[in-house]
Amino acid sequence: MEIEIDLDDPTPVFTQLIEQIKSAVAGDLLAPGTPLPSIRQLANELEINSKTVAKAYKLLERDKIVHSKGYRGSFIREDAKNYCHLDLKKWTQEKLETCINELRNNGVTDSEIRVVFGNLMNSKL
Repeated sequence: MEIEIDLDDPTPVFTQLIEQIKSAVAGDLLAPGTPLPSIRQLANELEINSKTVAKAYKLLERDKIVHSKGYRGSFIREDAKNYCHLDLKKWTQEKLETCINELRNNGVTDSEIRVVFGNLMNSKL
């Protein structure tokens, strides 16, 4: 699998990485158990910052596409294909819209929602 980054694309580089890896998993180009290149190796090959690759790998782990084995590297999960089409951003937006609509329907003001949301985001739950 070859990853190509378009620096002129308005899509963030880490998002391009995530989308290409998910696409490769969905298209059976990356099989379960396949090791991904190390963060440093991929960053050097693509001539991008290693923190960008690390962010992409971390989000792929969150999305259940890869699992990290510490210093041994990151590998495609056995069940990764099941999660390739999951869009957590869209899911989060739908959940928040539902909650906000329920709050508004019960008389809570937008200002009150913002204050409580901000407080919750800044607290350690």
